[in-house]
Amino acid sequence: MDWGTELWDQFDILERHTQWGLDLVEKYVKFVKERSEIEQAYAKQLRNLVKKYLPKRNTREDPESKFCQYQAFLQVVKELNDFAGQREVVAENLMMQICVELSRHAQELKQERKSHFQEGRRAQQQLENSFKQLENSKRKFERDCREAEKALLTAEKLDQDFNATKADVEKAKQQANLRSHMAEESKNEYASFLQKFNRDQSQFYFIEMPQIFNKLQEMDERRTVQLKEGYGVFSETERKVMPIIGKCLDGMKAAADSVNEKNDSQVLIELHKSGFERPGDVDFEDFSQPINRTSSDSSLGTPRGTLDGRSDPRLLGKNKGKRWPFSKKNKPVITEDFSHLPPEQRRKKLQQKIEERNRELQKEIDQRDALNKMKDVYQKTPQMGDPASLEPKISETLNNIEKLRLEIQKYESWLAEAEGRMLSNRPDNILRYSRHLDHASTLNNNNGSHEKDSPDATHSDDSQDALNQPIYTEFDEDFEEDLASPIGTCVAMYQFEGSSEGTISMTEGEELSLMEEDKGDGWTRVRRSKGAEGYVPTSYLRVTLN
Repeated sequence: MDWGTELWDQFDILERHTQWGLDLVEKYVKFVKERSEIEQAYAKQLRNLVKKYLPKRNTREDPESKFCQYQAFLQVVKELNDFAGQREVVAENLMMQICVELSRHAQELKQERKSHFQEGRRAQQQLENSFKQLENSKRKFERDCREAEKALLTAEKLDQDFNATKADVEKAKQQANLRSHMAEESKNEYASFLQKFNRDQSQFYFIEMPQIFNKLQEMDERRTVQLKEGYGVFSETERKVMPIIGKCLDGMKAAADSVNEKNDSQVLIELHKSGFERPGDVDFEDFSQPINRTSSDSSLGTPRGTLDGRSDPRLLGKNKGKRWPFSKKNKPVITEDFSHLPPEQRRKKLQQKIEERNRELQKEIDQRDALNKMKDVYQKTPQMGDPASLEPKISETLNNIEKLRLEIQKYESWLAEAEGRMLSNRPDNILRYSRHLDHASTLNNNNGSHEKDSPDATHSDDSQDALNQPIYTEFDEDFEEDLASPIGTCVAMYQFEGSSEGTISMTEGEELSLMEEDKGDGWTRVRRSKGAEGYVPTSYLRVTLN
């Protein structure tokens, strides 16, 4: 079925329908364009959101970056940025593959439609002209026939009139014959125009217009196919980015799954563990005894550090920050050796600085070696370059190497000092805790009053002396008094030279018995296979508990 056969008389209908089709294409293009603008605005808003919440500087130095929940948040924001990029891809593809293409096709179709209808109107104009010629020849034939019939009647009337002259009769007959001849010619001309019009009309309705209508049908179907493809591209554009969007969503889900609350709790400990011990019990100050008595004369013992038995205000001020952890602390003055930090944090900071300087030193050494090799090449082949031109750079590199080595030595000395202090301040918590219990029991049994010569008083003085020791006490000289079975095993990840009292040396990869876990000061008590026992840095071990 085609338009040329079935719709041969619906020229106006086809003209409106084809125009409606082009209007529909333009409407769809406008719809897609607005959708693309929405996608662009959405992507822009997402980009601005990502820019707002992504850190504006490198976060590796920030303590918060070590928490997996913050890392997961950054990953979610980055995945959202990739998601925004896919929205931009959708917007661009919609514009290029639908709006631009369909607009171009619509312009071509408009021109094609215009030419087809112009061709149809020309054919119709030709048929109308042929019909006018037919009508003119028909009217002429009709007029000539009437004139011929009138002339014939006039000639017959004069022929029967006895008063008419022969000349008049003869003239009337000639006029009648002339009119008859003219009517015959008009008849032949009318028949000729009639035959021509019928031929033109047949060609118009059976050949020319069907061809034009079929061309319009083919054009309209081609437009429909293009619109159909545009509909498909609308959904396919979205479908193509689905895998990448799915990866973005999977990345967000993976970031969510990577959050580990226990790990973050451990990170917080590692970041802010000071290495200090909890404050000991506050000593009893017996003001009922004479002021000048020594600590041995007091039934409960007087705190050391003052002659009158009163606490030293300097010591109280020093321990105030530890005793009242929720009090507002003044901002410390930052020092180059990080002595303003707690012991554990100072040790970690110094180790970090040493690692950074070692990396910089290795880069400078590599650069020095490269410059020396280049210098050798220049000396062997002078045409490649002047060896003297490298001397300033080599000198600068050597100066940098020397400077870095001095800095490393400086940081290493500070680290050794920090580790030595931590070792010298490592308490035996179990023994001190038992002494606290003994002291509390003594206070409860004697109500704060014993004779100085009684055994209980002697025990109270001993326990009081133990409590009056600074929070960081010396290592006990021997560990045999607390022999216990190992609570786990550990492997030394690095070599350690135990030069301070209470420490032991270990080699990389050595298996050790874990005797006591880290109590918060960065040191773990281990036993070697040969029986030697002591403390080593916790960060040097890979621990496995029983």
